[in-house]
Amino acid sequence: GGVPPATDLVLGAAAGCLACVLTNPLEVVKTRLQLQGELQPPGTYPRPYRGVLRAVGAVCRADGLRGLQKGLAASLLYQGLMNGVRFYCYSHAEDAGWTGYPGGTVAAGAVAGAVGAFVGSPAYLVKTHLQAQTLSAVAVGHQHNHESISGAFESIYKQHGVAGLWRGVTGAVPRVAVGSAAQLATFTSAKDWVCERQWFREGSWAAVLAGGMVSGVAVAVTMTPFDVVSTRLYNQPVDADGTGKLYRGFLDCILQISSKEGLLGLYKGIGAVYLRLGPHTVLSLFFWDELRKM
Repeated sequence: GGVPPATDLVLGAAAGCLACVLTNPLEVVKTRLQLQGELQPPGTYPRPYRGVLRAVGAVCRADGLRGLQKGLAASLLYQGLMNGVRFYCYSHAEDAGWTGYPGGTVAAGAVAGAVGAFVGSPAYLVKTHLQAQTLSAVAVGHQHNHESISGAFESIYKQHGVAGLWRGVTGAVPRVAVGSAAQLATFTSAKDWVCERQWFREGSWAAVLAGGMVSGVAVAVTMTPFDVVSTRLYNQPVDADGTGKLYRGFLDCILQISSKEGLLGLYKGIGAVYLRLGPHTVLSLFFWDELRKM
């Protein structure tokens, strides 16, 4: 508390971008793992990406070391927009005293995350397209073949108008709402809990990191199914009128993945999700907390 919401908008955006630079390689790997074997029964498709470490190697062999930072500009734009709006809304909720009510932290985190996801959705759409692009030998999912971030925005806008830039938002809003609620609620609770037991001094970086690590576990478990659905909805090919060729929407995507890939299909790439979310949660909340103090 004690920081104006407008300041939190800037600090939240800065914190998200700082964390993104370090965790974007895992975002690339996560995207490839989640698109691998799309709507195919387990064991019936080639697997160029086998686990996080091998997937990192596969990306490097196909795209070089720079391939691990594919879509970085779009990722930074998304993190700046989404986290700036998210922390701005959450700060407003804190100032209004809503987080003091039972369940208020979870509700405020969910609403703040949903608003942030909606605002940042076009950037996430382009990020997913760019990170999925690679050589045909190791390609997974639909290949959109954009030349650059500006070219991607221009192409989508020309083909499908403004509405096309928000394609897939039905998957993004529940994804970030669930993740944000879990992250902000468990971070606050965990940080307070370790301080109450005097394991770490209140206000110390160690307490912030401990809260962030617990948040990373909670977010990965609760958010991965939504993350898979979101990636699939964003990356699917579309008709001339912008209608998805593979999935009709959020619920249809869940049902198709469950029936064709099994329930574990909704947890594809969970290792990469945690390895990305764990550090990202720690770093973004750590940076946010420290920037607020400053």
